Amino acid sequence: MLKFYFHPTPNPMKVALFLEEAGLSYELVPVDTLKGEQHTPEYKSINPNSKVPAIDDDGTVVFDSTAILLYLAEKHDVFLGAKENRGELLSWLMFIATGLGPYSGQAVHFQRSAPENIPYAVNRYRKEAIRHYQVLNDRLEGRDFLVGDCFTLADISAWGWIDRVTPVLGEGELENFPELQRWFTTVDARPSVKKTRALAQEYSFKSDMDEEAKRALFPQNYQ
Repeated sequence: MLKFYFHPTPNPMKVALFLEEAGLSYELVPVDTLKGEQHTPEYKSINPNSKVPAIDDDGTVVFDSTAILLYLAEKHDVFLGAKENRGELLSWLMFIATGLGPYSGQAVHFQRSAPENIPYAVNRYRKEAIRHYQVLNDRLEGRDFLVGDCFTLADISAWGWIDRVTPVLGEGELENFPELQRWFTTVDARPSVKKTRALAQEYSFKSDMDEEAKRALFPQNYQ
């Protein structure tokens, strides 16, 4: 059975949504990143980059959420959209993987976790995150989905990060992007999303951003 290494953060949540939407059987393996479990030798043998998510599909190990989504979609022939739209699908997946995701993550870090306030960094990452939101908003004008006329990997991937708009931009900020808000409301109402959210409640993950958590998440700051 497929093993899914999970923590309830945006990138693992994408994969969880895929698995629930596709109805695939899997064994969930919790990795408490605030406790540093991603740095154990056992987990680093799965993902040498010490990040979640990762999967072990009967001996085939895949890490990085976008790689996992593509691997599973191609294996099971789901959520790939129309063949003629494959270039657009890959483009939007990479836009999320290299733009929306990293800049949103850094926006959260410098606004909420950095040991000192650095206005330049806060402005740089927050404004870029806003720009990415606007790109998605513009794309969704007159569209129900990011690519083509059906639910695809692009929607799954974007949902994982737009779901965290509050820590990235603040409470109520999604209202500034009405097309994106409309899309998110529709995706968020899917039954698979409810099941995905429930996964986070099945385990008692550490939540305190204390010294242990900071050392686990930002070990290079303590070298």
